[in-house]
Amino acid sequence: MGWLGPEELEALKLSLRVSFWATLVTLPFGIFVAYALARWRFPGRQVLNGLVHLPLILPPVVTGYLLLLTFGIQGPIGGPLAGLGIVFAFRWTGAALAAGIMAFPLMVRAIRLSIEAVDPKLEQAGATLGASRLWVFVTVTLPMILPGVIAGTILAFAKAMGEFGATITFVSNIPGQTQTLPSAVYAFLQVPGGEAAAMRLVVISVIIAMGALLLSEFVGRRAAARVSGT
Repeated sequence: MGWLGPEELEALKLSLRVSFWATLVTLPFGIFVAYALARWRFPGRQVLNGLVHLPLILPPVVTGYLLLLTFGIQGPIGGPLAGLGIVFAFRWTGAALAAGIMAFPLMVRAIRLSIEAVDPKLEQAGATLGASRLWVFVTVTLPMILPGVIAGTILAFAKAMGEFGATITFVSNIPGQTQTLPSAVYAFLQVPGGEAAAMRLVVISVIIAMGALLLSEFVGRRAAARVSGT
């Protein structure tokens, strides 16, 4: 990475940090929500499905503004958390929160499709042997959907790396604190002579995005072949 300047390298490191934590924290929730949407029938299921996919439909700036209203130091959630010393607004943790929310729909969709491809009779067979629902999920369902979980995780990580609108609205664009790859590209394009630095970050972004897509596609095909038994 010797061809990257200090600011560019800092933005890359922060993006990797934000994307890692955004993906790691949302993964358990993604698996739970995907399973609920794929297997359970309950009042409000379509509402939950709509809320999960809302970040894909809303303008990212709107999502960021809603996060600011909710998790800002004057917000209904951010206020009490700030009293405990937990602050999201204008911090890298807020960037991770925004990135995680924007990436969540892609994660849930990939995992849900993988769960729906599993024959429910296999899970029912485990239940008839006296296993609890959680144990059936851990020993039967999870091993079969693991490639789908990995694919969803990769897509979510790539989406988190590329998140811009919600992040810059919620945590601003502070070098060394909240300036991720996309916001660094934006910042470099605003100053004379910054095009070269912006292009270097664009190249890195394209490589990461294409690598994630190819890897996700490969894992997805392996998942389909594994479930079908071919």
